[in-house]
Amino acid sequence: MVGPNGAGKSTLLRVVAGLARPSAGTVLIGGVPLVRDPGARRSIGLLSHQSHLYSDLTAIENLAFTARLYGIPDPPAAARAGLRAVGLAERGDEPVRRLSRGMIQRVAIARSLLHSPRLLLLDEPFTGLDPRSSEQVAGLLGREREQGRALVLVSHDVHESWDLATHVHLLVRGIWASSGSREETLDQFLRRYREVLHG
Repeated sequence: MVGPNGAGKSTLLRVVAGLARPSAGTVLIGGVPLVRDPGARRSIGLLSHQSHLYSDLTAIENLAFTARLYGIPDPPAAARAGLRAVGLAERGDEPVRRLSRGMIQRVAIARSLLHSPRLLLLDEPFTGLDPRSSEQVAGLLGREREQGRALVLVSHDVHESWDLATHVHLLVRGIWASSGSREETLDQFLRRYREVLHG
């Protein structure tokens, strides 16, 4: 899902995650309205602009706490596996407040994946990442998609996420400007995107 700042992308993710009520319409998870099945939230993993990490806890402690909330067996082992997946196994014992912005983003991504959600809602997952980390995260997300997880990836910069996309939806001022499968090249899409924004 692509669009300029203020288009409504983050708000839409909050609605789908069950953190905000829609002004109209219904969110269905597995064909069931989310409001009727609060347990459906367990099938959703959310990466938002806030990391939802406790700065005084270590990366391992943060992920182990999340694992306990979801009833995952052996929370410390699950936390270590999550950190390995994002390339931070060696930084697990450091308090989050000592980590760089990019490292915090990677721990937050690990947190969103920890309970193996069926649906991943990712708001600007490449924010703060250097090129090597971006490539690593893109590879991780690609593997998650191949395992059957649905990814809804929000971005205002489509370059980093283009190869992950099977569909592209353009949101401008809260309205779908276009929506459909990714059948054009990145250059073709960017030309059309500029036309929509400035036309």
